[in-house]
Amino acid sequence: MLSRQQKHIVLKFFSMFSVVRGYNILIVVIAQYLTSIYILAPEKTLRSVLFDINLLMLVLASSATIAGGYIINNFYDSEKDSINRPNKSRLDRLISQNTKLSFYFVLNFSAVVMASYVAFNAVLFFSVYIFGIWFYSHKLKKLPFIGNITSAILTITPFFAIFLYYLNFDTVIFVHAIFLFFIISMRELTKDLENIKGDLLLNYKTIPIAYGEKSSKIMLTILALLTLLPTYLLLYRYNVGHMNLFFYFSTVLLLLFLVILWKSKRKIHYLILHNILKFIIVAGVFSIVLINVSVVLNRI
Repeated sequence: MLSRQQKHIVLKFFSMFSVVRGYNILIVVIAQYLTSIYILAPEKTLRSVLFDINLLMLVLASSATIAGGYIINNFYDSEKDSINRPNKSRLDRLISQNTKLSFYFVLNFSAVVMASYVAFNAVLFFSVYIFGIWFYSHKLKKLPFIGNITSAILTITPFFAIFLYYLNFDTVIFVHAIFLFFIISMRELTKDLENIKGDLLLNYKTIPIAYGEKSSKIMLTILALLTLLPTYLLLYRYNVGHMNLFFYFSTVLLLLFLVILWKSKRKIHYLILHNILKFIIVAGVFSIVLINVSVVLNRI
């Protein structure tokens, strides 16, 4: 049996893990390495990618910056989260705001230090990224369109750090990025529909509040249709190996998404839609290995 102090420490750990969304950071780390191995540096051996210290520093700097971003976002959204996500909010409040802010500065400082190991340009990149996350959380998040677009860009920014490191300008990379951008944009707008109650009470000018739920559904439909363009290109213009199975499956899920979307009226419906999009993102990360299933054997 755990003592009271041990239970307290465990609860504090899970509280901080919840605040920094540790599960999301783990997915980003996996995605960065799989993207490096299969898309950005396909000519390098598996060992050289996995044991590249510069790449590790960029991945760790990205993780620290993202964790810091979740902390500052949690700091500014504490009231809204207490309305929209009361259970998660209770867990998050086990860590004081002062502790969160202290950890936020430590994480950002650590990110810059790790980036400095790679190059001065990396320091500039992460400094701008850290400022962008703060400015989004402090100012832009409450603005319709600008907040959604900025959030989507900030979400895919860690992959640009890896992209700039390898300097691979193959057009298929940009097509993958466009697909991901559309899916993340859909997720952000769906989250706005899901959180409309808290946003309305706290005067957040999100798209559903400024333009209504019907207009938001129309925008989501347009985004879903736009996603079909990079999907078509990746299926029929580029060689993505067996990852084509993922794009066929994601198209089916997006059609299901649209069916549910136009029947949605309650928060639980939007939560289901949000989880469909999260599943597409996570499945897409692990489906990268399908580009070349023999890579582990052939590139060791």
